[in-house]
Amino acid sequence: EHRVLSRLWQAWPLAPQSLYYCADESVLGAHFLVMEYRPGLVIGHELPAGLVPRDVGAQLSTMLVSLLASLHAVDPGAVGLDDFGKPAGFLARTASGWAKRGEAVAQDGDRRLIAELAGWLAGRIPPEQSATLLHSDFKLDNVVLDPQTLEPRAVLDWDMATRGDPLYDLATLLSYWVEPSDPEPMQRLGQMPTGEGGFHSRAQVMSGYAALTGRDLSDFHFYRVLTLFKLGVVFLQLHSRYRSGATSDERYAGFSELGHGILEFAHEV
Repeated sequence: EHRVLSRLWQAWPLAPQSLYYCADESVLGAHFLVMEYRPGLVIGHELPAGLVPRDVGAQLSTMLVSLLASLHAVDPGAVGLDDFGKPAGFLARTASGWAKRGEAVAQDGDRRLIAELAGWLAGRIPPEQSATLLHSDFKLDNVVLDPQTLEPRAVLDWDMATRGDPLYDLATLLSYWVEPSDPEPMQRLGQMPTGEGGFHSRAQVMSGYAALTGRDLSDFHFYRVLTLFKLGVVFLQLHSRYRSGATSDERYAGFSELGHGILEFAHEV
């Protein structure tokens, strides 16, 4: 995160500048960084009071697509990040990695789904798009907005940033992008307010991104399944922490059912 944020702001002003990194754990008990503060509004799974989906959904949808397209237009070499990450073989490595993580936390009801999804992905890895900088968890609640205009002020949470296929970033955004007709587990996801209506559809997001970037989305089905698969496994991982006693947060108690439901949706997709 520090490596990216100490440089990216020079070419992409929505990245707040990381000012200092300390690896001495005796100071705070962990590594830490000091970064520029950007005040503003952050929207989670529900719109704040006073904001109506039909009034702001299209604006927020367009803003997210434009932000992602502009990030992917940054030349990593221009900010000293041309050797960042491991873009070669990114998709195959990501698919196999999430398959292994899924196998490690799967309970009986999940094993068949994980095996079938992993096999499907392994046999359909497309040619990779030219590598760009990736945020890897780009979604609405990682964007700080001007409370009055809803224009973006900053993009946060860069700890999973890397370089790789930009369509993975787009598909990650769309894995959180619930539509009103999606099945119940997706409605329970609670990541973005897109299921309330008024927001663009996933198809509109895809066409908007393609228009801005000129990228070929003909293989996007693979990316869509991959990122839904990842999301389902993440919830299984969180529930595994609850089962082991690593966390006592009662919100985690239902994450096994939610993760399984997302995997079923990925299988349906």
